[in-house]
Amino acid sequence: QDFPFSWACVVIGCNFASFAVVSSLSDAYPPLWKDCPDKLSDYKIENGKYIINFWHYLERQGAYKILLNETAKYFEKFAPENEQNILWGLPIHHGWQYHTGRLADPTQRTDCGHKSGDHLCISVDSWWADLNFYLSAMPFLAAVDSGIMGIPSDNVTLLPPYKDQMSFCFNVSSCRSSFPEAMKKWNEFYQHLKSNSSSFDDLLKYLWAAHVSSLEVAHKNFHNRLRYYSKQEADFGRNWALFVDYLAPPLFPTTLIRTYEFQKGLPTRVLLSGDRPLFISDFTGFQKSVLLTLNLLHIVHKYTGTLSFIVWKTLMKSEIARELFLEILEFILHYFN
Repeated sequence: QDFPFSWACVVIGCNFASFAVVSSLSDAYPPLWKDCPDKLSDYKIENGKYIINFWHYLERQGAYKILLNETAKYFEKFAPENEQNILWGLPIHHGWQYHTGRLADPTQRTDCGHKSGDHLCISVDSWWADLNFYLSAMPFLAAVDSGIMGIPSDNVTLLPPYKDQMSFCFNVSSCRSSFPEAMKKWNEFYQHLKSNSSSFDDLLKYLWAAHVSSLEVAHKNFHNRLRYYSKQEADFGRNWALFVDYLAPPLFPTTLIRTYEFQKGLPTRVLLSGDRPLFISDFTGFQKSVLLTLNLLHIVHKYTGTLSFIVWKTLMKSEIARELFLEILEFILHYFN
């Protein structure tokens, strides 16, 4: 039964997991990581509650940093220095959003998030920022709720944005009542994380289930935000979200180095109306190839309805197919990087 996979390894080359191109782990950390809070006591405290402003880059990223610190002990058995912590995918992607200007106000009505203005501000009008809220607030508050942070569930409050407050949640109980399914899935992930018997693949399975659950709600709530962008950026946002759906069934391991290397293929700025995937002079070959691939995936998905996704999910239930896909993906990353 191992023969097809072994043969495939000979063809494409295996074992690129180390990605020796990263000279030290800190090279892969998100922007301004060292400036982010790394413990709850770094935040403001009012009436015994920690008050976190999730509309400020350092404070939202700090929540991820605390989450990584508090879960590090559960990943020690997989690799040193917390490198195999599969929660790394979240802050690294958020760092890319900040670095590329995608957390800024796309309406240009305020200077929120713009390099020339309040560059650490996160705009509630940003489609990227709003989707990321569901992938930061829920994982963080579910971790508080599951006991991983070692504080009572009601001891953390997130500050609301200046508008559309009903689309968000600000503490454990409001997230539970507004988004019960997503919170349940994140809680299940943390319960399995605390169990010594969970394998790496088990943890990936629960993480991706929670991730997909958060995004499902977010897409419905914030679809209208895409109108603030050029057609190219809006299409890229939709295509990227679709691609993430396709990354879930093979259980892409969102560890530090893998996510960092993978993200080198993403656009380094917001796309403009004149941008065409293969003719963007300030993008690398890797970035242009990724844009083209995402466009093709969208076309296939559109013309087959949900059939292509159903076939893909069925195929990825086979361990051999899943491993082969991840090896090919890793080979591509190794080749481009």
